[in-house]
Amino acid sequence: MPNTIIIGSGSYIPSKVIGKEHFMDSVFFTDEGDRINKPNEEIFQKFVEITEIEERRYLEDDEFNSDLGYHAAKEAIYDAEIDQEELDYIIYASNFGEVDQNGMTNFMPSMSARVKNKLGIKNRKCINYDMIFGCPGWVEAMILADTLIKAKKAKLILVVGSETLSRVTDPFDRNKMIFADGAGAVVVKATDEENVGIIADSTICDNGMELNYLENSPSLNQDVEQKTLYIRMSGRKIYEYALKNVPIAIKETIDQAGLTIDDIDKILIHQANAKMDYAMISRLHKLYGKTDYSHDIAPMTIQQFGNSSVATIPTMFDLIIKGEMKGQKFKEKGNIVFASVGAGMNINAIVYRFP
Repeated sequence: MPNTIIIGSGSYIPSKVIGKEHFMDSVFFTDEGDRINKPNEEIFQKFVEITEIEERRYLEDDEFNSDLGYHAAKEAIYDAEIDQEELDYIIYASNFGEVDQNGMTNFMPSMSARVKNKLGIKNRKCINYDMIFGCPGWVEAMILADTLIKAKKAKLILVVGSETLSRVTDPFDRNKMIFADGAGAVVVKATDEENVGIIADSTICDNGMELNYLENSPSLNQDVEQKTLYIRMSGRKIYEYALKNVPIAIKETIDQAGLTIDDIDKILIHQANAKMDYAMISRLHKLYGKTDYSHDIAPMTIQQFGNSSVATIPTMFDLIIKGEMKGQKFKEKGNIVFASVGAGMNINAIVYRFP
């Protein structure tokens, strides 16, 4: 049975840096629809204390999701040194599709079809496939790619994660300061080499009472027109759910690979809240009876890039493997984990071993 290895990566980080000054004139409301009568400087500082997000990146007015995905994909294809016409699949993870400047979402044609068009791929047998799976979408797209390769349905797959969350946030919601834009991509390839690449994975879908922890809702400001729907999250419920379930899911995946936490060099985890990520990594180690560990095991980009959803993990992978993330590098033939939690609620994890 073939295994799945990453042979190239790329990312696109928008150049527009959004700091606290962008939000100083905002008017914020509570979840109950009441105006928050606190200075915005105080609101922002409290936000930073919890999330550590001081900056985030937004796309330009004339850019779209597929543009970001195209740039990341093109770089990944170049890095992989392949002929793009040989790609069997393009899997594109996104939650809102091609969002315009008015927040209107559009999935027709699909995002994968759009990026195939922008790349100029002529191969009619190159199948385009969209993955809508919340923030864990890119990780799930990698799991799907591995399934296709192990089933011998494909040998070469482009996996993209791209999102433009700045266009789907409620201007009156404090949580808008969490969200950002970006894209990451990898090219994966089938190999006959044993015990390399994706050596274990798991996915959990809790879609009962957790279903609406992340959803689309009208504006918190009840005095404005309520036609547009915005991303809305129940922060406390998500925090409690993630802390309870994500560490266990990661451990089960590591156990499935026949490894322990001591064998894992890096954990690339989705980032929406630094405090939550620290707590999940700490609890994961406690599951192995460990309280002392290096915080370098879980690199962070959220402080400068914000939460770019499906783009966070592939962007981080690309930066580290290319030596562009200070103090971070992958070990030769080392083991890393990709893990994410998000809308659904869905959780997934992968253990990846470098060839």
